[in-house]
Amino acid sequence: MSAAYGITHRLSAWGVHVFTASGAVLGLLGLLAAAAGDAKLCLAWLGVALVVDGVDGTLARRASVKQVLPGIDGSVLDLVIDYLTYVVVPAVFMHRFGLLPEGLVSIALAAWVLLTSLYCFANVQMKSGDNYFVGFPAIWNVVALYLWLLGLDPWINAAVVVALGLLTFTTAKFLHPFRVKALMALNIAVTTVWLLCCVALVILSPDRPGWLFGLWLATSAYYAGVCAWRTARGP
Repeated sequence: MSAAYGITHRLSAWGVHVFTASGAVLGLLGLLAAAAGDAKLCLAWLGVALVVDGVDGTLARRASVKQVLPGIDGSVLDLVIDYLTYVVVPAVFMHRFGLLPEGLVSIALAAWVLLTSLYCFANVQMKSGDNYFVGFPAIWNVVALYLWLLGLDPWINAAVVVALGLLTFTTAKFLHPFRVKALMALNIAVTTVWLLCCVALVILSPDRPGWLFGLWLATSAYYAGVCAWRTARGP
């Protein structure tokens, strides 16, 4: 089938796959930063990986990669890289930087993150008909960021990790700001503000300007509110 497309189409499709695959390198850089004890740099690499994952799907659809390169499954490629950058690196981050109780408890909780996320990635009903995630969507990179910025007690963090892992097996709905059509423009705008706040808070840490922190919490509350509203609506 790919022979029906010109060299420009094929190069564009391959370019999108390479762009997606760059997430694996970003995950490696995140792991190296965590091993070196540089939390900010690790979060920076995870942030770049988040942006790559947020736009590669749009690029893939525009380049018609499924039709141009039918022998390469971009969805599988994306899931493999997402497991690294959304799950493995954040689990290492939470363990490495003392966000979880010390010793075997920390290792057990990191293992909990890895194992519950496997169910999420293998679940063929991971999304609802209106493109909400069903169950906690294993966005442990975001969780690690929140726990690091909030600076809560490790045992509180442990409770959060356990609770979110359990939510993986529920029908609670979680917003996908780039796929849910309802209020998409607003969702993307709020997500953009949230992302900019995250970048600023990480750079300024341990300083935390009140207005910036408040704006970050407000965008977080919007996301939580949308998820709660959609969950309450049912199937």
